[in-house]
Amino acid sequence: MSRSDLRDELARLILHEGMDLTGEQVAEQAGLDLDRAERLWRSLGFADSGDVPAYGEHDVAAARLVAAAFDEGLLEERTIFRMTRALGQTLARLADWEVQTIVDQVEADVDAGRASSRLESAVAIAEHVAPGFDRLLLYAWRRHLAAAAGRLEALGAVDAELLSTTMSIGFADLSRFTAMTNTLSDVRLGELVENFETRCTDVVTSRDGRVIKALGDAVLFVNPDPREATLTALELVANIGSRDDLPDVRVGLATGSVISRLGDVFGPPVNLAARLSHVARSNRVLVDDATAADLTDEEFEMRTLPPRPLRGFGNVSPITVSRRRAFRPRTVRRW
Repeated sequence: MSRSDLRDELARLILHEGMDLTGEQVAEQAGLDLDRAERLWRSLGFADSGDVPAYGEHDVAAARLVAAAFDEGLLEERTIFRMTRALGQTLARLADWEVQTIVDQVEADVDAGRASSRLESAVAIAEHVAPGFDRLLLYAWRRHLAAAAGRLEALGAVDAELLSTTMSIGFADLSRFTAMTNTLSDVRLGELVENFETRCTDVVTSRDGRVIKALGDAVLFVNPDPREATLTALELVANIGSRDDLPDVRVGLATGSVISRLGDVFGPPVNLAARLSHVARSNRVLVDDATAADLTDEEFEMRTLPPRPLRGFGNVSPITVSRRRAFRPRTVRRW
């Protein structure tokens, strides 16, 4: 099979159809005006194709769903496009992540003689793995949607409370990362970043927190409980700072009211957590007064450091936190 045929086969296996419709034809068949259809493609992250055929029947079906949402009037137009933009941005990143992850498998298949080319290996993976991954994707989305709806309900019945909530924000930052990138190959750098993000995610989620985003050399996470957020930060130092294959880490924690929008969080605690991480020593955790107020002297050792200027906050006295060695957490009797 030629490379051109393999590329067509790969696209067909992923999309389950050919691409022989123009944007105007899709809009017409879906009952959606062209302006809204083009806005839909842009919201989902797809470039306008003009008169070039670049769509199929699945695109028509998707456009019909949006047209029906407009007709029903249950959702405002602004809400519909905000939701499609969230889908587009999230799934574009997921798709890139999947392809980059599969590269190692493709290379291994070629090296082991299981495939004669990268394209042939990719076609085989798409043919056998994609259907199962589709179901896993839908399962994970429903689980996360249920969890997000539960968090929203827990905020309370007052409308204003749905716009913001009080939580602890953590910012874990690798020390000397920039200098290290100059000494590593691209492959080694990618492995280091993935290792860091994976270990952070495991620690954060194990204490009922959430990773909001990863920035290469830093991870932003949230937890509704300041104590759990502090224990998360200390475990990140213990799990990452002690490893020879990762740089040291420093963590800043701040607690207060934040606004959640488009899967991200905004507000003074987010900025303060980042500032605290930048002034922390390697393998140390710094917290603000609000976080420290929810910690007990019985469990944690806290020491207030001299004031230092933090951009946007003036002079701040950070508090360094560690776990008391003699502390033994209460055990729950299980019958």
